[in-house]
Amino acid sequence: MLAEQTLRTVSDLVSEGLVASDRATGLGTVAERYAIALTPTVRALIDANDPADPIAAQYVPDAAELIEHPAERPDPIGDHPHSPVEGIVHRYPDRVLLKLVHVCPVYCRFCFRREMVGPQGDGNLGAEALQKALDYIASDTRIWEVILTGGDPLILSARRLRDVAEKLATMDHVKVLRIHSRVPVVDPERITGELVEALVSSGKSVILALHANHPREMTPEARAACRRLIAGGVQMVSQSVLLKGVNDNAETLTSLMRAFVETGIKPYYLHHPDMAPGTGHFRLSIAEGQALMRELRSRISGVCIPHYILDLPGGHGKVALGEDAVRDLGDGRYAVRDRLGVEHLYP
Repeated sequence: MLAEQTLRTVSDLVSEGLVASDRATGLGTVAERYAIALTPTVRALIDANDPADPIAAQYVPDAAELIEHPAERPDPIGDHPHSPVEGIVHRYPDRVLLKLVHVCPVYCRFCFRREMVGPQGDGNLGAEALQKALDYIASDTRIWEVILTGGDPLILSARRLRDVAEKLATMDHVKVLRIHSRVPVVDPERITGELVEALVSSGKSVILALHANHPREMTPEARAACRRLIAGGVQMVSQSVLLKGVNDNAETLTSLMRAFVETGIKPYYLHHPDMAPGTGHFRLSIAEGQALMRELRSRISGVCIPHYILDLPGGHGKVALGEDAVRDLGDGRYAVRDRLGVEHLYP
């Protein structure tokens, strides 16, 4: 019988057959540093008989997480240096992150905020800190978009989310509310009519960026949850992370991107893994990622192609990793590389 509650300890994983008992002691050290949580939905997706199961790889701890590369850092994309007040990250002029919580329904083993989330993390935003964060947003009329992130903001109640949305509704310069979440795929029953109504109560354009990395995560229940959001007026885009052993082949990425489009979700970002501590076993080279993107472009519709991006360490922002297809030959002539990598003269 599969778990009916969220699995939170190594002992839970052993009892569910996801971790061999002789590995439990070693994984205890991992669990002391990085939180564990697998919802019943996630547990049901894992094939415990497959040692290379791509769902398990994302959520079940591994001793490799204790191996750190010298270039890895606790704050790999530079949240803290760009945090003018608690709960706000203001890296780009026209948008801010509003980090309401630092807990999640699940904890991904490759998370770029793994040093900040979970019971041992930065903690949730209290009432006074939240008000200061909202005051900051209200005071800067350059801010066009507010992005709820964390942690996973959809772990909050509909009441809490409505309260934040209604406070943002009073700020005329804020036009877009974006939410980054894993909830529709890891706990789809949380996407209720009440929650959807809370998200759209601001009257802003609302976008939900769904994080999923493997087509098996796009279950019928997850797709139904996404369609409830879309029917309620929420636009949806995707974000995925390119992960060795999970989705590092064109077949898996093709199925994932098609699943998004079939559900009404626009493929948006495919992230190169960030330099978070203990995540080296998930990272491919940029050249490997670029080769995968070339293969994707040669086999699937353009509406299925995400942006392949790197968030530069140190808070320098995102850059596109797609290869430049054009070489300037001078005299108004160019060499343009087609989807198969063959160059053609233009004009």
